[in-house]
Amino acid sequence: MADLTLLGFILAALSGFLGLYCYGLLRKSQRSCSVEEGDGFTSTTTAAATTVIGEGECGSRDDGCDVIIVGAGVAGAALAYTLGKDGRRIRVIERDLAEPDRIVGELLQPGGYLKLIELGLEDCVEEIDAQRCFGYALFKDGKSTRLSYPLEKFHSDVAGRSFHNGRFIQRMREKAASLPNVRLEQGTVTSLLEEKGTIRGVQYKTKSSEELKAYAPLTIVCDGCFSNLRRSLCSPKIHLLSCFTLSAELRSAVWLMFLVPPELHDAFLSAIERGNIRTMPNRSMPAAPHPTPGALLMGDAFNMRHPLTGGGMTVALSDIVVLRNLLRPLHDLNDAPTLCKYLESFYTLRKPVASTINTLAGALYKVFSASPDQARNEMRQACFDYLSLGGVFSNGPVSLLSGLNPRPLSLVCHFFAVAIYGVGRLLLPFPHPNECGLEPN
Repeated sequence: MADLTLLGFILAALSGFLGLYCYGLLRKSQRSCSVEEGDGFTSTTTAAATTVIGEGECGSRDDGCDVIIVGAGVAGAALAYTLGKDGRRIRVIERDLAEPDRIVGELLQPGGYLKLIELGLEDCVEEIDAQRCFGYALFKDGKSTRLSYPLEKFHSDVAGRSFHNGRFIQRMREKAASLPNVRLEQGTVTSLLEEKGTIRGVQYKTKSSEELKAYAPLTIVCDGCFSNLRRSLCSPKIHLLSCFTLSAELRSAVWLMFLVPPELHDAFLSAIERGNIRTMPNRSMPAAPHPTPGALLMGDAFNMRHPLTGGGMTVALSDIVVLRNLLRPLHDLNDAPTLCKYLESFYTLRKPVASTINTLAGALYKVFSASPDQARNEMRQACFDYLSLGGVFSNGPVSLLSGLNPRPLSLVCHFFAVAIYGVGRLLLPFPHPNECGLEPN
């Protein structure tokens, strides 16, 4: 009976695998057709709309503003430099241009570093005390295993980077501001300006509380996880995954220390003694955009995943590469119909990287988070043991979460492999017929 159960499970898994593989091939062919059709678009020059421009406003193309970027975090600053380097006239409006001091965005995966190189921003991780990272360490019930990034085929400088997020952002802001066609200013964007279903610009409040308006053919919203503009451009379904507070400060800290691996005890206690402990709730938000002419969401304002795997910046930088490549053939962003068609392709072309990292982050969080459910505990142990096997069993998942191999099909393969491995462990050793009370013929 056990043999038949295992055989049936394997056959079902293989059938599902083949179905997903065929579905992936179909989507790939459809995506190729849409890209080929998009390449056939030709940009046409249209007359700039006449707009009454007040002090501090940027109206039509003739006034020197192609793109307005709301927010100058990782996504906004990198995007400003990237589009500015392509000759676009960029205006960035950031709520606070001082160096951020928060506990987010402190791990850049190797795949994200490769995107930095592609964007010409790799020097932004220099002179900020960034530490090179070569993998993960997993600790469970007194056991541990190392998961190294598969970096053998890459240049010796390619690795993950760990740093203070604020220093990284300031370096990118400085690099963006060094371009003559990029303008950074401090202000709080309060709303998007809409005309006949098209976003024409933004309304914002300056540092001196002066209300101004700015206009551009394209507005890109990158104002982070607490965005107040995303509701105009998507259907946000934010899930607050975890946010823990403790009532007894020192006693709880000492108690928690024994849950931390011994290798980290000294660093943990040192951080407790220094104080200034910063917290950030874990959020998840799938991308559910409302394609809107003249506007686009990017970064955490658009899509969030659990920070367990540290993939947020890698997804954001990958999205910037996709957007840059889409906009390069367009010389006139005032051609609204063509711009809208190109931007619609963005949501499809970003999926291989974004969906892989997002899905893996959510799955690993659900598997490794504590649960009284015995099935969840068995799956957690199976996942830990599977990764501990090394070789392709660890290199595959690590290359996925690091952004080095963003292939959804590879993710599906490892999901099935972990499931089969976990079920097989429960079925072994197979009972002998005599133990089941069955007499051989």
